[in-house]
Amino acid sequence: KSRDGFFTTFFISPYSRYIARWCARRGLTPNQVTTASLLTALIAAGCAATGTRAGFVAAGVLLIASFVLDCTDGQLARYALKYSTLGAWLDATFDRAKEYAYYAGLALGAARGGDDVWALALGAMILQTCRHVVDFSFNEANHDATANTSPTAALSDKLDSVGWTVWVRRMIVLPIGERWAMIAVLTAVTTPRITFYVLLAGCAFAATYTTAGRVLRSVTRKAIRTDRAAQALADLADNGPLASYVARATRVRLGAPLLVALAGTAVLAVSLFSGVTWAPVAGAAVYAVTAGQALYRPLKGALDWLLPPLFRAAEYGTVLVLAVHADVNGALPAAFGLVAAVAYHHYDTVYRIRGNAGAPPAWLVRAIGGHEGRTLLVTVLAAVLTASQFKAALTVLAVAVALLVLVESIRFWVSAGAPAVHDEGEPA
Repeated sequence: KSRDGFFTTFFISPYSRYIARWCARRGLTPNQVTTASLLTALIAAGCAATGTRAGFVAAGVLLIASFVLDCTDGQLARYALKYSTLGAWLDATFDRAKEYAYYAGLALGAARGGDDVWALALGAMILQTCRHVVDFSFNEANHDATANTSPTAALSDKLDSVGWTVWVRRMIVLPIGERWAMIAVLTAVTTPRITFYVLLAGCAFAATYTTAGRVLRSVTRKAIRTDRAAQALADLADNGPLASYVARATRVRLGAPLLVALAGTAVLAVSLFSGVTWAPVAGAAVYAVTAGQALYRPLKGALDWLLPPLFRAAEYGTVLVLAVHADVNGALPAAFGLVAAVAYHHYDTVYRIRGNAGAPPAWLVRAIGGHEGRTLLVTVLAAVLTASQFKAALTVLAVAVALLVLVESIRFWVSAGAPAVHDEGEPA
């Protein structure tokens, strides 16, 4: 595709197209290839979980093989003209499932060798998910904006006219091809801990670069955002019944949405590191109030697209910090499962909006509490339960959320006619 990264364009696509032709001649469908890519990645995660050097080498090779198949399914669909809503959804969601399952495999493998890297694995998943939400929110906010120009965008266009800068800018944001290649090589030749350190550093740099570019574009352009864009951002925010009640009941408006949300998130962050048992509960309550206040008017401000990634970072970060505090009894793997389930819900929301199908049904958002409800619930559980009980509670919560969102998501995508659009974003 035109937006593919350097590794995909020059190291995968020239060869995967021959595999696509081979598959077409044998009557294989894109969905079958997509499923094969998922199974290959899961086997790679299983190899990494063995904790042996041979297992790590095999995991790296299989992860690259999974990515080759991931490229092949799209080429096969274009070659054979076989497109489907289900196929687009599978391709969009399986990439996330493959990568995050691989993180879990690396953490399990490290644990077999006596090294606990679950916090790093969860941190990597949180960072990667928040990066995607930045891309999604920015693109949705400017999907149909008018007067969509800025000096930053003009500079970007000028850089695009210099061939080598295009590839450098695509590589430094660590798109899926470069990212998986880096993970595969590091898995094979180093340790899971080093792999996660490099991954976190690389993704942190990429996130800083892309977010800074998008912020500059937002503050230097004079764009008029539409009601559709404002509604998309509100849906991506994932406010639950508690925040919605606050938005309706509160008569006093505290200020600009982003500033209010930042203040609430700052209070939550301070409370998590205060060392006082019930402080996170109070911080989460303040956070819930500010989340409701932040959406009291349409999100048409220049930087209002930052609200969804801010809420994702706050919710996921709360689970990470509290699980680290309780990890004497292994709460982090349960926390990993909970964040993975919630992240799936947020990705599913994105793909529905991109397919012009609207947000998930209101009953589902209410049933799983919204971001502020889950944050408050997790802080209360951490305050009233022992470490072992907290681990069990996180596990139950993860299973409950996963079942609800998966059943509804599968029902929707199997029956819907909306296209699932998968794109990791573009360079800043």
